[in-house]
Amino acid sequence: MRVAVTGTPGTGKTTAVERVAADADGPAADLDVIHLNDVIHEEDFVVEHDEERDSAVADLDALADYLAGREDVLFESHLAHHFDADRVVVLRCHPEELERRLTDRGEPAAKAAENAESEALDVILAEAVERHGEDAVYEIDATDLDPEETAAAIGEVVAGEREPQVGTVSFVDYL
Repeated sequence: MRVAVTGTPGTGKTTAVERVAADADGPAADLDVIHLNDVIHEEDFVVEHDEERDSAVADLDALADYLAGREDVLFESHLAHHFDADRVVVLRCHPEELERRLTDRGEPAAKAAENAESEALDVILAEAVERHGEDAVYEIDATDLDPEETAAAIGEVVAGEREPQVGTVSFVDYL
């Protein structure tokens, strides 16, 4: 099984996946956990630096090759939905909360605002559905969930205890 966990930066992907991985008896116990953002830097898959956004631009083909042939994996990143997966979890967060989280962790205000707008416009959800189809995407609103609750929801997806769902979260009020 290949499970991707994706979402706008600040939605809680890394923290939740770490909690899922820490549960030795949980549904993801037999899955290798891969943090794609770490792989990008460790394997030198950075092709350029976007000065305007102060962020690395990753070589998606190199990442795809890195993931090719790997089975029984749980991988996470805001890019995870771009790769083959059986199930794709899209973590969502209200843009106001997302913007607060990003600025609290030191992101520039403009970058936090851009990510908040992207979240309000469902950019990652739309990309995930376009690539994988509605039957493989699991949208989870993590705005008011703590990391353990978010991890439990991801665990339900991994275990097959949750039905796919998309379009249940709307942040148009932010716009």
